[in-house]
This record gives sequence, C-alpha cells and structure tokens, in this order.
Amino acid sequence: MNIVLLSGSVVGSNTKAALTYVEEILKNKAPNATITFLDLAQYDVRFSDGRHYFEYEGDTKFVAETLMAADIILIGTPVFQASIPAPLKNIFDLLPVYGLRDKVVGILATAGSQKHYLVMEQQLKPILFYMKAHIVPTYVFIEEKDILRKKIINDDTLFRLDRLVEDTFDLREANAFIKEKKEAEFDF
Repeated sequence: MNIVLLSGSVVGSNTKAALTYVEEILKNKAPNATITFLDLAQYDVRFSDGRHYFEYEGDTKFVAETLMAADIILIGTPVFQASIPAPLKNIFDLLPVYGLRDKVVGILATAGSQKHYLVMEQQLKPILFYMKAHIVPTYVFIEEKDILRKKIINDDTLFRLDRLVEDTFDLREANAFIKEKKEAEFDF
C-alpha cells in the first residue's frame, strides 16, 4: 500500500507538524506500507502550463507521479486569506482530471482562526470530488492555539488526528471490498 502525506504549502510549520504526527500514527498502523511525505516546501514544482503531467521533469514529475501511484493521500493544508494555498491548487492543476480516481483522501487543515473552518468544504472537497477521489467525510481542523513549538498540545486534536487515520483506513478497506466484488462479477 502506497500512502502519501502531502503538505500543501511552501511556508509555515503548523501543517507540517500535524502531518508529522500523522506519519507516526501511520508507521505504527501500517508498518509494511510505503509512506512518502511530500512537503511542497522541499520541491521545486513548476506551475501548470497545460501539459500532461508526464511531460514535466524533475520535482514536478516526481510529485505528480508519486500522487498518481498512491492508494491513500493525506492532505495537510494551511488556510491563507480564506483559501487553500496556490502551491496546493497547482498540484491539482498538474494532474489529469481523473488523477485521483480510486484514491482515498483524508484532509487536515491548519488556520489562525476558526473563521476559516468551511474552506475545506467550499474549496478543497469540490476539487477532490471532481477528480474522483474517495474523500473521508470528516476532516481535522487545527487552530494555531492547538500547536506550540511545532507540537500539537491539544489532546482533542490528537484524538481527532488518530480518528482521521482510522476513518481513512476504514474507507480504503470498504472501497477495496466493493471494487473486488464488482470485478468478481465478470468472468474474465
């Protein structure tokens, strides 16, 4: 199983801190899985210019291909100016329309205030639905007050991140069962 953690910003540390915690949960839950942490701050990703993703080179191609090969993607994103960051949107622009088909996607968001709670519902989820991802219905919203010195200090937030991973694996298992059942209906 290929699991990708995608930190959708090139600045800040709170989202990365939350994803690092999730990565530790994943290592314990799925020790045989291949886990890749894509921190966009560490990659030189070009802006989408309309080419197919495999026509890009270097980091851009690597990030796109890594996401295309994932079974599970856990997206972490900060909210800036009541929006997802441009580097994250660019990643979706690089992928083909059905680039997230059959991938189970969990979401966590960090923000300075609870005023931006619905940004995931209004901006990120519609993109993921359009790209045919299977989205874990609930996401984890983390406020700045929940993180201190790159560590999550709110026990409720830690619990919700644990639950996000559980829900993500449950959805992956349910989708795999349904897909296997449908494929068994064919004789070839």
